[in-house]
Amino acid sequence: MPDSPTATEQNPASPERVGVLVVGAGPAGTAAALTFAEAGRPVTVIDRAVFPRDKCCGDGLTTLALRELETLGLSPSAVPNWMTVDSAHLRTPSGRAFDIPLPSQGTYAAVAPRADLDNTLVEMAISAGADIRQGWRLESITQTATEARVVVVDPGETPRTLVADHVIAADGMWSPTRRLLGCTPDGYRGEWNAFRQYVSNVTGPAADRLIVWFEPDLLPGYAWSFPLPGGRANIGFGVLREHQRRGRDMAGLWRDLLSRDHIQDALGEGHRLEDRHTAWPIPARVDEMRLSAARVLFTGDAAAATDVMTGEGIGQALLTGRLAAEAILEPSTSGVAETYEHHVRSHLFADHRMSRRLGRVLASRRGAELALRTVEKSGSWGRAKFARWMFEDEPRALMLTPSRWHRRMLRREGAWADSPAA
Repeated sequence: MPDSPTATEQNPASPERVGVLVVGAGPAGTAAALTFAEAGRPVTVIDRAVFPRDKCCGDGLTTLALRELETLGLSPSAVPNWMTVDSAHLRTPSGRAFDIPLPSQGTYAAVAPRADLDNTLVEMAISAGADIRQGWRLESITQTATEARVVVVDPGETPRTLVADHVIAADGMWSPTRRLLGCTPDGYRGEWNAFRQYVSNVTGPAADRLIVWFEPDLLPGYAWSFPLPGGRANIGFGVLREHQRRGRDMAGLWRDLLSRDHIQDALGEGHRLEDRHTAWPIPARVDEMRLSAARVLFTGDAAAATDVMTGEGIGQALLTGRLAAEAILEPSTSGVAETYEHHVRSHLFADHRMSRRLGRVLASRRGAELALRTVEKSGSWGRAKFARWMFEDEPRALMLTPSRWHRRMLRREGAWADSPAA
């Protein structure tokens, strides 16, 4: 993508004032950019990648993520390879399998490759007026009481200085912004490890069914297969890092998983693994990580804002990106950083702590089996409510946080209820 005129004409020795700078053009960064654009405020976004680019991910979208995407104005039809999901198929550690249906009033779950979803969000932000500079990387950042001075390197390897009133760090698990500001805990490598590989020519149930396998040797983690159009699927697994598995152990576990009969049956005869598998760490400690540093706000994976029980983070990234932009647009008397942190605490902390407690239940085979059998035997009403809870239709700790109660609890329509995603 060509540089913007402002960037091209800038004298490298003279700083360029940009107002608000967003570092990272993934879901958190584009959510912030679109929020600013909707408010008529200029925003500059840099990302070292050039889109479309792949991102290691399970590609699943929860109701939380879908509602945030709807708020941003995204239409599912604009995203290539989007697939709406209407139920989930669960398999307990002992091998019992059952379905949980999702409500039909709107969209509650979907799958979209990150290469397609992220690129669509970038294109939306550009169309809305955001200045997105692709192929630009962060080099250094310093702050004063009134501004942040950021040195970046453009695609021509020319250093440039951008001066911003505020910076939103949306630059992922390994966040260069967080590292440069000394806000990364020593040795931090995330709470989860995940593996993923795409599969083509899927002829079994996984061709159109979202499947979650609670394998005994993965608990409290799980394996998944998420369907994509054209007989493809995203298949992978996630495990807690605290189990101290080494890289070669993970690769061996991946090969073993793929050879298991129930997984082979789900994929069907003739399925083909595409390219190579990829692995990535998942940060999930939003209640402990620094959320701000003076004029910098951390969002998404840079804030470790991932569901500690499932490893899902797209919804949290979109949410925190929007909250960061709103805090800058309409700060309270206590200040931008304080406003942002207050809203992140209100939205995510109670749910994070409940998910962590529930994760301990799922950590044992007996606990996971009992919990899942309880769901299986709860009837259609109970399974439907569990499906809403599983896909973050409402905050996980809703019943324990009366301040978030509302008249339509557990009865809300899904995203795009007036025009369901195809």
